[in-house]
Amino acid sequence: MSFALLQAVAAIGCAAWAYLLLARGGFWRAADRDDDTREIVDIGGWPHVTAVIPARDEADVIGANLASLLAQDYGGPFCVIVVDDHSNDATSDIARAAGSRVTVLRAPPLETGWTGKLAAIAHGIRHAEASDVRPQYLLLTDADIAHAPDTLRMLVARTRRERLVLHSLMAKLDASSTSERLMIPAFVYFFAMLYPFAWVNRRERATAAAAGGCMLVDRDALSRAGGIAAIRGELIDDCALARLLKPHGAIRLTLTERARSTRVYRTFGEIRRMIARTAFTQLRFSWWRVGATVVAMGIVFVAPPFIALFAHDSLARTLGALACACMTLSFVPMLRFYRVSALRALALPAIAAIYLALTLDSAVKHLRGRGGEWKGRVTLRTALSQSGRT
Repeated sequence: MSFALLQAVAAIGCAAWAYLLLARGGFWRAADRDDDTREIVDIGGWPHVTAVIPARDEADVIGANLASLLAQDYGGPFCVIVVDDHSNDATSDIARAAGSRVTVLRAPPLETGWTGKLAAIAHGIRHAEASDVRPQYLLLTDADIAHAPDTLRMLVARTRRERLVLHSLMAKLDASSTSERLMIPAFVYFFAMLYPFAWVNRRERATAAAAGGCMLVDRDALSRAGGIAAIRGELIDDCALARLLKPHGAIRLTLTERARSTRVYRTFGEIRRMIARTAFTQLRFSWWRVGATVVAMGIVFVAPPFIALFAHDSLARTLGALACACMTLSFVPMLRFYRVSALRALALPAIAAIYLALTLDSAVKHLRGRGGEWKGRVTLRTALSQSGRT
């Protein structure tokens, strides 16, 4: 490679990092959090909230989820609906054993054009709306999320105060295994890079995103937007819901310690399947976007350390080293949030290369008709994407 080309790649990498650090909503600072307990104030009458939990083969985690919900110190009426999405384990039995405040429904047969999770959520919402007292807010939460006792009070208080139509918490994922410590902080880091939380939280910005593990939704706003049916075929349902609702009001997304995932990814293979399920979907099933992502990630994350270490041109080495320094420092706040050694920031180029490989793996799975596979179910959207109809 010529000196001029090396210098150009290194210069583009430095320019990209200048933009990411200074003009990308401060995504890397991991500063958008819900840590301040002073936000939880008496709002003078707590509205009715119904939690809707879609559950498919969640027997190992749903007990902790329901226990945390039933322990909420919320001052208003609150009930829980579990929609069993055709589980093959004891999910329903465990949910029924949680007590009379939990209603357990069986999801209807999956209709054409729907993903299983969204069909289950829609079924739960219909049941809630048919009750004598219709809820003002819906807490959409995954079966593997354990909530702190003040989670619902905080969500409702801030939602009412800021007149939000969607308030979402990025549940803290487990990072206890070696594979998780390597991959999970980077997963959230890359998500925040793609959807800077500060931009999501600004009404005037078009950027919209949410984290499906914990979302408080204004039911009336959802109805005005067309309901869950408006996003019925989406694989990345949380961000689709955010895009649906943001034109109808303000939304908010923050990191949190209050909501934690109890799902453990013990092996790299489990993390690989989790990422590969939606990576190609995130790129809108576009091979052009895949190619652009490979080039961009290669220049921004992978190339700088090689240039800094092995280039014979001093200017290229200097620029490569500068890009490496920016990259490393940008990853430290997220590592600290996950209580992982800051030294792992040095591995970010290698981690980015792994994520690139997993993105390509996701695309190949879609070509083979196995994209979007989750717990034995391949979505209709995946099948349609193979025939060119999406």
